[in-house]
Amino acid sequence: MDSPVVCVEKLSKTYLTPVRPEGLQAAFKSLFNRTTKAVKAVESIGFEIAAGEIVGFLGPNGAGKTTTLKMLSGLLHPTGGMARVLGHDAKRREHAFLRQITLVMGQRNQLVWDIPASDSFALNKKIYNVPDAQFKETLAELTELLELAPLVSKPVRNLSLGERMKCEVAGALLHRPKVLFLDEPTLGLDVTAQRRIREFIKTYNARHNSTVLLTSHYMADVEALAKRVLVIHHGKLLFDGPLADLVTRFSPHKTIILDFEPCERDPANYGTVVKTEAPGRVTLSVPKDQTAAITARLLQDFTVKDLTVEDPSIEEVIEMVFADGTRQETATPSA
Repeated sequence: MDSPVVCVEKLSKTYLTPVRPEGLQAAFKSLFNRTTKAVKAVESIGFEIAAGEIVGFLGPNGAGKTTTLKMLSGLLHPTGGMARVLGHDAKRREHAFLRQITLVMGQRNQLVWDIPASDSFALNKKIYNVPDAQFKETLAELTELLELAPLVSKPVRNLSLGERMKCEVAGALLHRPKVLFLDEPTLGLDVTAQRRIREFIKTYNARHNSTVLLTSHYMADVEALAKRVLVIHHGKLLFDGPLADLVTRFSPHKTIILDFEPCERDPANYGTVVKTEAPGRVTLSVPKDQTAAITARLLQDFTVKDLTVEDPSIEEVIEMVFADGTRQETATPSA
């Protein structure tokens, strides 16, 4: 079996943050006697990612996603544990390591604001010492996939957010990295731009067998790209497995949307009413193992115009995961 491309073992990051009461006197005292508290951003997480795999990395704001990506790319040193990427210890930031990875952050710019993107691309070529032939070939490929031809000659400040993000992604891939750490690459983009970025990531992964760890608050990104997800909350890894298993584990219910001729019978007797719209339309939540039986009863007891059975949305499932993690933390007293 091939060695994993990304290997994380008991990875932790703790920050010391200053703490002081409010007021001028407390501020003066803190100049001479500073009090700090330890904040665990990431707490002993572990996972492996194989070559060519696209993995979704999910969690609310402050969960530890970006901190983890920064440790994997060597920007932050872990407090404990180990992060190895392509056999390299990430925190050492060796040249051979940096030439094979990239980190794209949706809220950070690497392109120079006042010059065309093409000039920034040329700068990246020099930084990574990319051979001329390879640079031309890669740039042509990225220009085709991301539709950059009309954009690269414009100053970056004149590009829309979606256009700028496409150029940012291209600039980060000119050295043909084997591992892509993508932190909210579609943040703030419209639906069309999001779809184009997703299609590009999928195509690039298929062509180059690149390994991708992707964070996003847009579940459409994760559903379109990742078969496997990691879920992190308060710095702890709550789930690591197939996206389909996440739904199975954390959602024991299905949703039935029922359109029927109004009558004396009450649909609430068949399940939990989630939503009632106009008369004759109701949404029910029912146990998964009883879905077939309840559906049969509804069809028998009501004059049904339409009936739809659905799994809960991924957003709902993720909320259940976070709620379960919070309950576990509350039930486990601090040592």
